[in-house]
Amino acid sequence: MSDRSEHREDYEACTEVIGEVLKIVAVKRAVHVIGELHDGPQRFNRLRRSLGNISTQSLTVILRHLEQNGIISRQVLPTMPVTVEYSLTDQGREFEEVLNVIHDWGASRRMHRTLLGKASFSAEK
Repeated sequence: MSDRSEHREDYEACTEVIGEVLKIVAVKRAVHVIGELHDGPQRFNRLRRSLGNISTQSLTVILRHLEQNGIISRQVLPTMPVTVEYSLTDQGREFEEVLNVIHDWGASRRMHRTLLGKASFSAEK
């Protein structure tokens, strides 16, 4: 196999994995839910209130998506009425580290773009 075809296979495998990761955070407000669970388990209604203007149905879809992807766990507590708590899994806590790196890159990019905008504005004067 040539170096070029090996590189192509590596590239395709890499983009496939990155695509899978991006599908996790592509769900609207999924990152916000992960952030809310950072400090510990939360019940459904507390999460809903913390997230502001979100419908019960939308939050349910997000929670199921994150649970199916191993980012959060759902625990049914034997209370009357039944209580459900959501928390980050080990994989979810690891994923937070990835989100922090993405944040740092985004903040650096934003600052760079802001500086470029100011420089071009100054050059136009």
